[in-house]
Amino acid sequence: MAGDDDFEPRLGRIRSGGSKRGAGYLRRVLQAVSLAGSRSGPGAARFQGNRIGRGAGAGRVLRQRDRYAAFRTRRVVIKTRVVKFKGQGLKAAQLHLRYIQRDGVTREGEPGALYDRDGDKADGRAFLERSSGDRHQFRLIVAPEDGAEYDDLKPFVSKLMGRMEDDLGTRLDWVAVDHHNTGHPHTHIVLRGRDDLGRDLVIAREYISHGMRERAAEILSLDLGPKTDTEIDDQLRRQIDQERFTDLDKALKRQAGETSEVSFGKSDAAISQHHRAGRLQKLAKLDLAEEVAPGRWRLADDLEPVLRRMGERGDIIKAMHRELTAAGLDRGSANYVIFDPVQAGAQPLVGCVVSHGIADEEKDTHFLILDGVDGRAHYVDIGIAGEGDLPVSGSILAVRGQTAEPRQSDRTIAAVAARHSGRYSVEAHRQFDPSASREFVEAHVRRLEAMRREGRHAERSADGSWSVPPDFAQRGVAFDQARGKAKPVALETLSPVPITKLERMAAATWLDRELIAERATSLREQGFGNEVRAALERRRQWLMAEGLAREDGSKTLYRGSMLTELKARELKQRGRELESSLNKSYATASSGKIEGVYRGPVELASGRFAVIERARDFTLVPWRPVLERHVGRPVSGIARGEAISWSLGKQRGPAIT
Repeated sequence: MAGDDDFEPRLGRIRSGGSKRGAGYLRRVLQAVSLAGSRSGPGAARFQGNRIGRGAGAGRVLRQRDRYAAFRTRRVVIKTRVVKFKGQGLKAAQLHLRYIQRDGVTREGEPGALYDRDGDKADGRAFLERSSGDRHQFRLIVAPEDGAEYDDLKPFVSKLMGRMEDDLGTRLDWVAVDHHNTGHPHTHIVLRGRDDLGRDLVIAREYISHGMRERAAEILSLDLGPKTDTEIDDQLRRQIDQERFTDLDKALKRQAGETSEVSFGKSDAAISQHHRAGRLQKLAKLDLAEEVAPGRWRLADDLEPVLRRMGERGDIIKAMHRELTAAGLDRGSANYVIFDPVQAGAQPLVGCVVSHGIADEEKDTHFLILDGVDGRAHYVDIGIAGEGDLPVSGSILAVRGQTAEPRQSDRTIAAVAARHSGRYSVEAHRQFDPSASREFVEAHVRRLEAMRREGRHAERSADGSWSVPPDFAQRGVAFDQARGKAKPVALETLSPVPITKLERMAAATWLDRELIAERATSLREQGFGNEVRAALERRRQWLMAEGLAREDGSKTLYRGSMLTELKARELKQRGRELESSLNKSYATASSGKIEGVYRGPVELASGRFAVIERARDFTLVPWRPVLERHVGRPVSGIARGEAISWSLGKQRGPAIT
């Protein structure tokens, strides 16, 4: 008798569409699959993709841990990020390893020490070489709740990675660094995206979300012992008045269910009545809970997101207070402000950099603390920033929010293309606007090139023209929004030099530009605003002593060439300082053709300048972003006053400004 799993195919004629019987069988199979995957209600087997990969079974089992045990088990926070390597992926991995090994992360303030499964000292270069060709990489941050109880986190991390190997069924290749530079010791782990057979390592989403955390909590509880009743009671009592989403809130939401109501008649072994009553009273003060009847409360629908935002704000205020206290500044908590790029719009925030730090170690985002001219201290989330993008303490910045409206340049590009059958070129732009300067037109070309590199927003032809879609302006908005997530603000350095050094400096400083500006920055008579007022007055007196300004009654008249003369003084002084290192003499830049080797930028109070080395001498010219990728390479350009049109490498179209 044939088994139930036996299958005998019946082939039809060539080109035949199959019999009705076969089609009916196939239809029944598809219906059964559809029914099994689309059921709703309790116990539905809906496919979501969270069980694809290694560790799905272990993650599913660990997720079912008794919820009441959560209060007794010691907790571990694990943040996981999967980084896919594209283009410069290996370079990004190298920068990440350098970042987690930076100075000041140990208890003694020393650089972080890289270790792995084999010992306390790992070879980062060898790890990167092994990672060459990997499709992706896992980056983990493991933060035990009671990590401060460990003298050394390495044994804990080694146990965790060993348990993960058992759950995933493969040997793992990883390196780690312990950080003790915050109130909560934690470990950064970099895990290769390959298994022991060299195949792509795919970890089930359920294991990433729950399995790793539960395994780490088990190890922590075994090492330090489960929480005692006294510890649990103290923890819950502290949470009653906290303005953040707590374990008490989780328990209340779980009890409320879909009704959003909590009744004191229900028993709950997880939390006691007085913990619950105290928390509900606190939520009522925050307008997040309401007593609808004696002993019955209704929770607000947005309770969790509101409390999470309040918790984030509380953490930011604490960070601001810590940084300002370390800098010896007392602005008062009432003058602490979190910069909102959306609300700020085009209005810049001007201030002095007090400090910078890591906003989110998982996403590698940074923040600045600015002492504003409005007398308040500002927290600014600047997003992802490289090592050279972080301003130094004491420098003066203007911070603007990234706009999400169509740029005028994008509208112009779309209008030019619309007149020429969807094609944009420099010649077409000049026909469209004969008054447009070369520099103005080249700015539009750079915009097109930037959008082309990030996606198929526009296509460049061999003749230097561009194919521009009709909705180019809207695509520009989407492009800016995508970039805004990584960089929510635009930073402009007004002065890389602290304000105390600007008062008597022979340079075209920010103070000089403020003194002659038609609409000077609004200054408040307190905090840094008051410091700027005093510095402006001392600078005015110095300019008069130097013969660059004079008083006329109640007014101060400044020489028309004041900024040019001051800039020339600084360039000459810095040029002489560079002569010894370059072993060549400094020559003042003049209008006309400029050729030489670009050696890099220099930061001056008058701005950023590029060092151009020639056969017998060198010169300093205004720096442009297009030079950034041409260090050590020959460049040439045409100087017309302050503007320079650069010709860099092989050009498909006109020069780059």
